[in-house]
Amino acid sequence: MDLLKTLLTSKTRVKLFTKFLLNPETRSYLRGLETEFGESSNSIRLELNKMEAVGILDAKQEGNRKYFQANTNHALFGSLQHIVHHFIGLDRIIDRVAEKMGSLDKVFLVGDYAQGKDSGIIDLVFVGEDLDEEYMIKLIRNCEGLIDRKIRYLIGTEGEARSMKPNMLIWENNA
Repeated sequence: MDLLKTLLTSKTRVKLFTKFLLNPETRSYLRGLETEFGESSNSIRLELNKMEAVGILDAKQEGNRKYFQANTNHALFGSLQHIVHHFIGLDRIIDRVAEKMGSLDKVFLVGDYAQGKDSGIIDLVFVGEDLDEEYMIKLIRNCEGLIDRKIRYLIGTEGEARSMKPNMLIWENNA
């Protein structure tokens, strides 16, 4: 059973944690979340208010909308974000794919997950020189079985990855 689903008994709270902690630059408002999640505004509002009250989310009023965003200064932000990354499987992608591709320079998360949407398909851009695509495919297939999500990938340049909106650098070779 997934750790996040075990720790958080509210499905709405799991969705909100994923939405805001996967990519902390994500901002959203109540009605937008209602449409995205397909849930009642009341259950979402209750969870947003709880998360704001304990400081996990910051809120800012803009016109008639109240926008929410992760509070990256919260003492537990890094730990909570790590739990969400583990829930999605990003840590295992890095362990199983990125760390084993010696000529890999960077990995970018793009698409739905970069927006904080748990769609089940993780879109990645791998940046590096002379990458062994056959070996990468084997590593990705193995990883998909472990994380129970589909991984789509593109081998490209950093410029291509950054031009895809949204994008998020999730791994960099510091060697």
